[in-house]
Amino acid sequence: MTPKGSIIGGLSLIVIIVYLFVTAPLPLQENQKIGKLISITQVFETLNEENRIVRRLYTKDIVGAGEKNGLRFDEDWRDAAVEAGPLPAQFLRATAMSLERSKVRLGLYLGSDYPINSANKFSGEQLLKFHELRKTGNPQFFFVNDVKLYSYMFADMAIAKPCVQCHNDHQDTPKSDWQLNDMMGATTWTYPGQAVTFDEYFEIMLALRKAFKAAYAAYLDKVSTFKNPPDIGEKWPQQGYYLPSLAVFSQAIEQQASVKTLRAISNVVAEKLYYAPSSSSTHQAK
Repeated sequence: MTPKGSIIGGLSLIVIIVYLFVTAPLPLQENQKIGKLISITQVFETLNEENRIVRRLYTKDIVGAGEKNGLRFDEDWRDAAVEAGPLPAQFLRATAMSLERSKVRLGLYLGSDYPINSANKFSGEQLLKFHELRKTGNPQFFFVNDVKLYSYMFADMAIAKPCVQCHNDHQDTPKSDWQLNDMMGATTWTYPGQAVTFDEYFEIMLALRKAFKAAYAAYLDKVSTFKNPPDIGEKWPQQGYYLPSLAVFSQAIEQQASVKTLRAISNVVAEKLYYAPSSSSTHQAK
């Protein structure tokens, strides 16, 4: 692990730092109390940035590089007869399924107006919000009344050639002229609360990190069943018929995502310390 990675290697350090800032006695006047709740929009923004970084890592450094060196990826990767790993959309779905099994009530959904799988097709209010997202490029925050969930929709872009090629070439695709950097759909996060405590914030963040690792671990489990599995260890697909181990993949996530996550959390802490609202106020959905 690099010196930089050892310093920012995981959220455990972030938890300790913020715990010390938040819980240590502060020389504040009585009317300068720290706001105890964090807007769920701030949480969603941090989660989405982590997801963006991890999806880029998996799409480019695992799928894109892997396909050039003998690795295969398929939407039916879980079938016993298919020697392949999950495509980026399936990797996100595996992450979402792991979140569903966790104790946090965080939802993650990938949808589109032109999906390959009809189960991912936007409809109703989600479709209206997606049209607004496509028109403005601005993330859409809204409350879904029938399920009582706060939702935040972010653009899902075609960040690499494998995304474009897969959708354009698929036999069931409703659209075959996707280009690099097109908005192919949207990632939507859901949560039942309008605001969370610091403890809940970290619990949610740690649950997402665990979900990423569980999705990659499921891929490595499938690889172990291949007749000719790639070597798993320190090397990456760019170097040949290799895959990084779970520890190496997890370290890459921490090194690439933790700096931005620490910055985001630090900004929240600073806001609570120096720009705290009255103890009775909370962030309102817009």
